[in-house]
Amino acid sequence: MNDDVRNIALGVIAAGISAALGWVARTYLWKRKLRRKQAFFGLPDNSESLLVVNRDPATSEPAVHRFDVFALLELSALIKDCGANVQMVTQDAVHQGFGERTEFCVGGPGSNRRMTAHMSAMLPGVRVNIDPEPGPDRGAFQIGSERYRMDPGVTEYVILARLTVGQRRETRPVFLFCGQRAITNQAATRYLARHHERLHRKHGNSSFVLLLKVVNSQAYGPDVVELVADVTRAAQAPLPAQATAPRTSHRAS
Repeated sequence: MNDDVRNIALGVIAAGISAALGWVARTYLWKRKLRRKQAFFGLPDNSESLLVVNRDPATSEPAVHRFDVFALLELSALIKDCGANVQMVTQDAVHQGFGERTEFCVGGPGSNRRMTAHMSAMLPGVRVNIDPEPGPDRGAFQIGSERYRMDPGVTEYVILARLTVGQRRETRPVFLFCGQRAITNQAATRYLARHHERLHRKHGNSSFVLLLKVVNSQAYGPDVVELVADVTRAAQAPLPAQATAPRTSHRAS
C-alpha cells in the first residue's frame, strides 16, 4: 500500500469516526431534551394523559368553540411528542381525582365544571366573573386584591398554571388554561408549547400560576402574548376579605 492509498484510507476512517461520534452526541442531546420535556409535562414514554374538553357557552347544544379545538390540537401534538397517550373527555364526564396521570384542562369555569373544581381546590385566591349579563366586570379575573378586566379583541387575560398536589415524585401535574375568551385559551396553549423549556428552567417541576395578556387578538389572533406576572403566591392563598373592593383594577385601554 503506497502513501496515497494509506492517506485516503485513514481519511475515510477518520470521517467515519467523526460521523459516528456526531450521531452519538446528537442522539444523546436529543434524548436529554426529550427527558426534560417529559419530566416537565409528567409524560414518560407510553404514559396516559387526560385532555378535558370544555363546551361553548354561546350554544345551547354541546359544542366546542373552534379556538378551543385549535388549543386541543396543539396540546395533542405536545403529548404525542413526549411519546404518551391521550384520552379526551368532556368537562361533565370526568369523575376522578388528580395526580394519577397528567391532565390538561381547557376553558374557564363558565364553560368547564372541571376547571371550577380545580380552581376551588387548588387556586382559592382566584375568582372569575361568569355573570352572563353585560358589564365592565363580565369575565374579569380577581387574583388576590387585583382585578383584571377585558376589552374583547383588544386586551384579554388568561391564566396558565402547572399544579401538583402532595410530595410524591410520581404525582402527575394538572395544567390549567383558563381564559376570558376561547381565543385566549389557544394563546395559552401556544405560549406553553413555545416556552416550556424556559418555564422548566425557571420553575423546574414545581407548581406555578402565570397571568398572560393577549394583545389585539382581533388583528393578531392568539400569537401576541405578554407575561403580566407570576401570581402563584396570590392564587394559592385564600382570597383576602377586601377582595370585593380591590385596590387595583386593570382596565383595558
